[in-house]
Amino acid sequence: MALRVGGPATRDAVRHLNKWVLNPLMLTVAGRRHWYAAVLNHTGRRSGRPHATPVVAVPLGDGYIIPLPYGERVDWLRNLQAGGPASVTLHGVTQEVRDPVVLDLSAVEGLDAQHRGAWERFDVDRVVRVTALAGEHDGEVGRGGRDRD
Repeated sequence: MALRVGGPATRDAVRHLNKWVLNPLMLTVAGRRHWYAAVLNHTGRRSGRPHATPVVAVPLGDGYIIPLPYGERVDWLRNLQAGGPASVTLHGVTQEVRDPVVLDLSAVEGLDAQHRGAWERFDVDRVVRVTALAGEHDGEVGRGGRDRD
């Protein structure tokens, strides 16, 4: 519950630790078939370089819901909003995504109680919704694609 205790300074410290220590470790397993975390691949808005960020991505409708535990001023969200190419790899399936829309968690319909409850416990009140593009799959989010295992 570190995000709840200590306010913005604690949240920034956790964000910094995650970005430079935990995220590189998480990327070794994120996106695989039997792992909960996804990989968000995105392009730097200024550098044009490819980046990979581990995130929680919940399939919902024709896209994904991604929580914003550190707020809206995170680099990966800014890169998505700049409109560069992006994809989500979840459970071994990679899909291109676009059209990021930041929403209040309370406005998201159809989100399962497990995710909603966990995010509320950690004071996550904003999420981003991205739309998945049809590709080498049958058009359903989370189906087809290539397995990374």
